[in-house]
Amino acid sequence: MAIVRLNLLPIIYYSLVINKMAKRDYYEILEISKSASPEEIKKAYRKMAIKFHPDKNPGDAASEEKFKEAAEAYEVLSDGNKKARYDQYGHAGMSGNGGFGGGGGGFGGGMNMDDIFSQFGDIFGGHFGGGGGRQQQQQVRGSNLRVRIKLNLEETLNGTQKTIKVKKMKFAKGATSKTCPTCNGAGAQIKVMNTMFGQMQTQQTCSTCQGIGKVADKIPAGANAQGLIKEDEEVTINIPAGARDGVQLSVRGKGNDAPFGGMAGDLLVVVEEEIDKTIKREGDNLHQELYISFAESALGTSKEVNTVGSKVKIKIDAGTQSGKILRLAGKGLPSLEGYGKGDMFVHINVWTPQNLTPSQKEFFEKQIENGEMMAEPSGKEKTFFDKVRDLFN
Repeated sequence: MAIVRLNLLPIIYYSLVINKMAKRDYYEILEISKSASPEEIKKAYRKMAIKFHPDKNPGDAASEEKFKEAAEAYEVLSDGNKKARYDQYGHAGMSGNGGFGGGGGGFGGGMNMDDIFSQFGDIFGGHFGGGGGRQQQQQVRGSNLRVRIKLNLEETLNGTQKTIKVKKMKFAKGATSKTCPTCNGAGAQIKVMNTMFGQMQTQQTCSTCQGIGKVADKIPAGANAQGLIKEDEEVTINIPAGARDGVQLSVRGKGNDAPFGGMAGDLLVVVEEEIDKTIKREGDNLHQELYISFAESALGTSKEVNTVGSKVKIKIDAGTQSGKILRLAGKGLPSLEGYGKGDMFVHINVWTPQNLTPSQKEFFEKQIENGEMMAEPSGKEKTFFDKVRDLFN
């Protein structure tokens, strides 16, 4: 009986070559060029991993295969030595001993899902699981406080500095903290879930310390569970010129303290204007009324009017009619945005006497009998609407 001996090495050789040739190009998988930088390679892998992640495509075998394919491509192209070997020899150069056989190195034996998820610590910062034990400790910030401060017009004109007493939460003297026993100071808890694709790791804020990484150790009398106690503190506030009603100023770090050495919140200061008896505010402009007598209106006169913080003498022409508006440029309030000052508008009101003496009554009666001092508009007088238009021009 004849024995036929076959040399299987060529068959094995060509089988391996065909297997390697059937695999897709790694650059094609990640949709990048051969000149892509390490950051571009990383970004491309992140995009593909998110797109074909098993959690986003449950039960989709094709997506799972592409997910593994992208991980394999990234594992090679992110390694300088493997990338150089791949660029020179292609898939054939990815076996463990540099030839076509064997395994053990690179992706010769393939990667399981656990291996893939272990990459996520560097690529996704732990958000998809397998975060490599990175700490997620949060920088805790204290809450903000809000107060109201009243300003008069002079303080609004010039700006001012006020010192107020604020009740705030402060970290109590003698209070101490210790590392959270639940998360060991990481501020996050890692949970492992078994899925059909292997184990998945997820991170979430620690339920014990709420992400701070610390819990109270010693708490003085009167302090709460976070070591905070309510105390008075004096705070000096600089209020800029032009601050108007409703403007909110922020004093950094003067709000409530944060527990265990975190950053304090802010003190929010809301401006409230005190109502002036004679001067009314409209934005950066000011308005006031000035009453003159009938005789002053007829003959003309000079009057002293109050502006904010000073007095100004104004001339009233003879024959000035009631309702005339005089404009004092630049005598209003400064703009909070730094665009100059508003104006002061003086509204003239002619006061008609109500209780005349006998001689005054006789005088006016004679004027009417003689046809004097009659109302004779020239046609040049401004209507109410003209005055309003002039006011805003």
